[in-house]
Amino acid sequence: MPEHARKSPRVNLRRPDVMELVSAQVAVHYQSSIVEKIKDQGGKITRGTTTLLLAQDFGFCYGVERAIDLAYASRKVFPDNRIFLIGEIIHNPEVNRQLREMDIVSLPWKEIDASYDDLQPEDVIIVPAFGAPTHFMEKIEQRGCYTVDTTCGDVMKVWRRVRGYAKDGITSIIHGKENHEETRATSSRALGENKDGQYLVVLTLADTDYLCDYIRNGGVREIFLQRFIGSYSEGFDPDLHLLKIGVANQTTMLKSETLEIQSRLAKAISDRDGTSENFSVFDTICGATQERQDALFEMLKTKMDLLLVVGGYNSSNTAHLVEIGEKELPTFFIRDASLIKSLEEIVHYDLHHREETTTNYAAIFSGKDHITVGLTAGASCPNNLIEQTILKIFELRGVNREMMEMA
Repeated sequence: MPEHARKSPRVNLRRPDVMELVSAQVAVHYQSSIVEKIKDQGGKITRGTTTLLLAQDFGFCYGVERAIDLAYASRKVFPDNRIFLIGEIIHNPEVNRQLREMDIVSLPWKEIDASYDDLQPEDVIIVPAFGAPTHFMEKIEQRGCYTVDTTCGDVMKVWRRVRGYAKDGITSIIHGKENHEETRATSSRALGENKDGQYLVVLTLADTDYLCDYIRNGGVREIFLQRFIGSYSEGFDPDLHLLKIGVANQTTMLKSETLEIQSRLAKAISDRDGTSENFSVFDTICGATQERQDALFEMLKTKMDLLLVVGGYNSSNTAHLVEIGEKELPTFFIRDASLIKSLEEIVHYDLHHREETTTNYAAIFSGKDHITVGLTAGASCPNNLIEQTILKIFELRGVNREMMEMA
């Protein structure tokens, strides 16, 4: 440990004088009068031959707003200090761009590299809304930097749950994406205080069925470990560590899938043991994620010609909204309004091939005098991007901003 090391101080940034300045700055960057107008009108606006529907719940959640506020506040309180952020504050390129313009520098989030050794006690480290793995936090503590922890409260609830599993000798089965920042942070907590806990990350129902079959019937240990390579704790042994399991999840996963995974695992344990005594589960789906999914399901009851989902391509909760929409109608996942090129062409993200693609979507509107477009956004998408998307839709249909702002 370097000579200058000290206990990493937590910083209280939520002082009234600071937050007043932050609120004003955030409002300029991210708020939208047009979005608020449409919300006040019940989420529906019609101009000319075009109707737009907004989901009842969309965009920034409380956890995201808090993380952004704290990041902005860090620059207000520490105007001259170096400020670093572990990875991205949230999964939205516009928000992360704004932070870069405030001279907040991103540190690697997958692995600790030499840049962490260069940190000084006067530096400020922002922990993102997803949290960070324990060894990252230990490194920051060692360097003695100021710490601004923006970890979402819902994520920390999951951490408490998996720590409890580890304490009780229960292996955490985590429904999530193994390389997602939140799941990496949660996995590190699943090791427990003594670092002797165990975890396994499962993503799909196919993963779950394979796991359930092993729980019921056993199998070849080496084949199991090869299938899930990179998704389990060091020393994990399926013949030892599936005797008692507890389910947790990345908070932004599709709720229906998490519930199905829980159900299948509970049955597998019951089939093996004749009782569910060795199975534990608690609801750790984020409330905001659930609200946005439920709001989209409700909006899909209304006939629409297409659905636009706005958000960062690496946003898990946004991707699940796209998956919901795709089952019902033509759905396009866009980063921002610039990708709506014309009435014929749209650039969008293809979840299945993990790449941007260009689609001619004119046929969707062919022969229709009036069109209805649905719009929703992930929990990390700011209202200014939603407004720009709305304006672009109507602009292409011959409606300008002044006409949009009319009562």
